[in-house]
Amino acid sequence: MTTLYSLDQLENPLVNPVLTIGNFDGVHRGHLALFDAVKSRAREIDGQSVVLTFDPHPIKVMKPQNAPPLITPTEQKLQLIEVAGIDVILCLRFTREFASLSAADFIQNILVRKIGIRELVVGYDYAFGRNREGNTASLKAAGRKFGFKVHVMDPIRIDSTLVSSTAIRQLVQAGQLDEAKKLLGRNYQITGIVKTGMNRGGRLLGFPTANLNVVDELVPQRGVYAVQVLTDSGSYQGVTNIGYNPTFENNAFSIETHILDFNENLVGKTIRVRFIARIRQERKFESVAALAEQIRKDILQAQAIFARNHERSETEPPAA
Repeated sequence: MTTLYSLDQLENPLVNPVLTIGNFDGVHRGHLALFDAVKSRAREIDGQSVVLTFDPHPIKVMKPQNAPPLITPTEQKLQLIEVAGIDVILCLRFTREFASLSAADFIQNILVRKIGIRELVVGYDYAFGRNREGNTASLKAAGRKFGFKVHVMDPIRIDSTLVSSTAIRQLVQAGQLDEAKKLLGRNYQITGIVKTGMNRGGRLLGFPTANLNVVDELVPQRGVYAVQVLTDSGSYQGVTNIGYNPTFENNAFSIETHILDFNENLVGKTIRVRFIARIRQERKFESVAALAEQIRKDILQAQAIFARNHERSETEPPAA
């Protein structure tokens, strides 16, 4: 797998490139269906599967005031595309100058001349070029002119829900992580660096926590969650609280994770927190002792969730 950040890095022609284009925020199951079609077509013509994506997200350049929180920061997005088995990723810098390209110039100068496209796979609603003037019809017309095939994918629905980045953002922000997982095809996660906190978890409550300075923009709804924590030393079960710690009345937003059966110092280290299930909403308790007792109950509930998930994975048939 090769990742290029500029078309100038294309020193050698791609081999029969089959391409898809998009922002691919979330790399969700709709995107994965596009990637599967690209890989299938590439195999048919002994070509390379290619994904063309952008950094930053175009809306952050064109209408930053309307930019939604990203589901996947660029680094994670590229990792997920790589895991999907794509041969070449072109991650181009998106600028206002790039946005000013007409649809015709984008097709002729980039797709045809620079990339040497043989086939293109896009979603049913794909639009491109200056003021989004290009669409699937203009792509098909250009394909007839320049000699490349265009395949348009139908929308992907799961349980009658259209798979989209917008729908996933809404579900994560509402704390509906089971529904978000269905559309993503994986548990939602955030990544960050552990910072020094208020030292209340271990000192006052008896449950030390890793306080996260997140790099992700999209954070689940305030509340308590059963999570999987990935560190340099391995994967662990945990309980994460997202919110303002109303019992302590300091009004500081925090993301704190108590990692079960763990005693390493993580300050300054990067960890990932995968959200398995929502346990409850955040609320104020009448005393520190009452909060500590609730945390014990939260841990027991999280352990029950982990046990159920383990039992379910053992009884599910292996993937074909």
